[in-house]
Amino acid sequence: AAALTREGGEDAFRRLFRFYRQRDVSDLRGVVDFSAPGAQVFRSQLSISSVSDQDAYRAGLQPVSQWKAYGLKEYPGFIFIPNPFLPGCQRHWVKQCLKLYPQKPNICNLDLHMAPEKTIDLWGQSKEQLRRKGSSKCEPRSLLEKLRWVTLGYHYNWDTKKYSANHHTPFPSDLAFLSEQVATACGFRGFQAQAGILNYYHFDSSLGIHVDESELDHSRPLLSFSFGQSSIFLLGGRKREEAPTAMFMHSGDIMVMSGLSRLLYHAVPRVLPNPEGTALPSCLSQALSSDLPVGSVIEHSSDEDWQVCAKYLQSSRINMTIRQVLAEGQKFPEESGANGKVQAPSEGSHHEENSRAKRLKPSTV
Repeated sequence: AAALTREGGEDAFRRLFRFYRQRDVSDLRGVVDFSAPGAQVFRSQLSISSVSDQDAYRAGLQPVSQWKAYGLKEYPGFIFIPNPFLPGCQRHWVKQCLKLYPQKPNICNLDLHMAPEKTIDLWGQSKEQLRRKGSSKCEPRSLLEKLRWVTLGYHYNWDTKKYSANHHTPFPSDLAFLSEQVATACGFRGFQAQAGILNYYHFDSSLGIHVDESELDHSRPLLSFSFGQSSIFLLGGRKREEAPTAMFMHSGDIMVMSGLSRLLYHAVPRVLPNPEGTALPSCLSQALSSDLPVGSVIEHSSDEDWQVCAKYLQSSRINMTIRQVLAEGQKFPEESGANGKVQAPSEGSHHEENSRAKRLKPSTV
């Protein structure tokens, strides 16, 4: 990796992205593993007393006192929290991302080229096909397997790269509560979950090099939750000439990008099979406790629903990124001719690879 950054031609970030994107790359020694932190990693302090154990339980999380949180040298404001979820609670978020959140009035990539009546119930149209699915790549993909992104709350306009006041739908209350507890534990009291982008990855997927800067308030953190198969995440600098740091993201892991790390280039070059060698990570095989606390946002999943989710996750990863778009009391600027219409790449990545608006091919989201 160090040799790659010295080569001419492409910028340093793009060279490392291409290196890890290769299917035959087996040398992953340069990838930071937070389950075995090295010299580049240090323990981060959390605001333990700011989130009650009861509120953590209600969000499906362990008490904050039991979390481990890490930072990376030279990345102020970056926080990595290895799986803080209670046993079985990841299943709720997976089910929501597959069964509930793609429903109307939320928006997904399939809405761009399918009639509205065709995308009303992706789960209902896909569950039997997914449950019966074998290992053959020749089998047709279900609609859920064609899902690439879903937007929540303030819906991102992919052409203008902006949010607007007139294109907004209610943000899911359970996801807002989870996000607020995590943000508070990281020192961001009053965080408001106003926009979400859900990404659905498969083993041939990637997410292009980009910066999340469309939100009007950059003082609030960006929260990222991962479920399912693992991935390599690249975190760079303010310029693409700065070589990024590679790290693993496993099921249940949470990343918080804040402060000076809020506007750094980042990307996902590759999705990797679960390192445990089993079809699904062991944390997803754990059953949910039968006695949920009063007011819990976590719901029990039926065995039937989880069978569909588990089959989907055998070759997939789901990522939820949650943002606060506006500061307290802030409003969107007046836009001339704004009509709230959503524009997006047909089925490509929800971020552009470069300023020439190069789109990733449909299979690489």
